Amino acid sequence: MPQIAVRTGVTLDHEISGEGEPLLMVMGTSGSILLWGELVQRLSERFRVIAFDNRGLGGSERGEGEISVASMAEDASALLEALEIPRAHVLGWSLGSAVAQELALAHPEQVATAVLYATWGRCDGFQRSVFTALRYPYAHRDLETALATAGLAFSPQLLDHPDLDEMLGAMLPAFPQDEAQMQVTVEQWDADLAHDTLDRLGGITAPTLVLVGEQDLVTPPWQARTVADAIPGARFELLTGPGSSHCVHIERPADVVDQVSAFLAGHSLLQQT
Repeated sequence: MPQIAVRTGVTLDHEISGEGEPLLMVMGTSGSILLWGELVQRLSERFRVIAFDNRGLGGSERGEGEISVASMAEDASALLEALEIPRAHVLGWSLGSAVAQELALAHPEQVATAVLYATWGRCDGFQRSVFTALRYPYAHRDLETALATAGLAFSPQLLDHPDLDEMLGAMLPAFPQDEAQMQVTVEQWDADLAHDTLDRLGGITAPTLVLVGEQDLVTPPWQARTVADAIPGARFELLTGPGSSHCVHIERPADVVDQVSAFLAGHSLLQQT
């Protein structure tokens, strides 16, 4: 994949596919571009999709300094600058949705719309317990257990699928591949736990879609609802039924594409000029 040096001091691995209005996609904890599954390909049929590996994962450099939600938002901002994209739609999943919040607050001129998929504004007790449990095996460099606990991100239907092992095996390249990437993932979990924009969300001016699955145990629907309620004019969409997990984009990609495409069609860059 192409790599590009950005002003925050790292070289980021990225891919650009499709034509149309630019759509920046920000990945969640522990994942590389591959963890988007079919979503990049499907969305690139309608948009110019920019997907990238967050610093220290996939093919992107770790660089120096703290990994926080705010610093990752600066990386995303710097990537858009380096690619000479002044304004883009931004879709963030999980940790990526927290990054999208900070990006929309710090650089509103760059964010045409924000799609906050599987999001939260501040950890509650339940979510803090889940994040801490998911962080633990990475801190102890136990990838086998990390992959086992990742089952929390999938639906009961997928976890009972007879081909589960084969499906998860295909996803392995999307997860941390060495000691350094395991450490970066620990730092990402710490960023998740520390994320707190709840009292600042009212400052987001970009048209916002908040999207979450009914079965999401990692970023529960009530947390997403709280975010939507805090952002002026935000639209809240709850995907229900089998496969509506934290990874609904993997289990039901067509439904995610439909929601995102319909929302962005109503908020095109042309309408904002």
